[in-house]
Amino acid sequence: MRIIPAIDIIEGQCVRLSKGDYNTKKVYNQNPLEVAKEFEAHGIQHLHLVDLDGAKSKHIVNHKVLEQIATRTSLKIDFGGGLKTDDDLRIAFESGAGQITGGSIAVKDKETFVGWINKFGADKIILGADAMDEKVAVSGWQEESKEELIPFIQSYQVEGIKYVICTDISKDGMLEGPSINLYEKIINASKNKGLKLIASGGISTFDELPKLAELGCEGTIIGKAIYENRISLKQLENYILI
Repeated sequence: MRIIPAIDIIEGQCVRLSKGDYNTKKVYNQNPLEVAKEFEAHGIQHLHLVDLDGAKSKHIVNHKVLEQIATRTSLKIDFGGGLKTDDDLRIAFESGAGQITGGSIAVKDKETFVGWINKFGADKIILGADAMDEKVAVSGWQEESKEELIPFIQSYQVEGIKYVICTDISKDGMLEGPSINLYEKIINASKNKGLKLIASGGISTFDELPKLAELGCEGTIIGKAIYENRISLKQLENYILI
């Protein structure tokens, strides 16, 4: 299972929110590149970079941070937050993103999102399926759609999507453990269809990682647990080396 630390950006700073609420913002480092380099120094190869300013303003904002990390580390970066147009994607890929994540756009403008899958390929496009009570949430989690989570994911598997990041918003930033039951449901519903499910939200202890791997998650995104020293980078380094 891939270990994918998260860096969330507001005004160029590395922050974390709880349940996607911008009012809960906590700044952990004013220099995201410094954080990324520390990840890299511990053998981590992947990074989940989220442009929270972009998610709010509905277009890419922090591409300079992306470019800085991409050019000064060897991390493979998936980038999301406010990507709405072909031009946003062009900027993200030109700035060094290896993959992009689309969430709200996949709900609100299926034609554009499917167009991206066809144009860039399923290895480059990740479906961001973030949910509250198994309903898909959009617009930086500021609103809930009527889309049921599992049928929503399945509808995009038909379109060729392989990678799905699923965050249970009720768990995000709460350090209460991941939604094992929800991930199990998704994996069981998608058996034999090549889904690469990336768990996100609520990771609080190192012991949860083997459970997610055993479940069949292809990757897991870890945020606050690292920043709050619940999981050490040394533990992650050792896990990667096994």
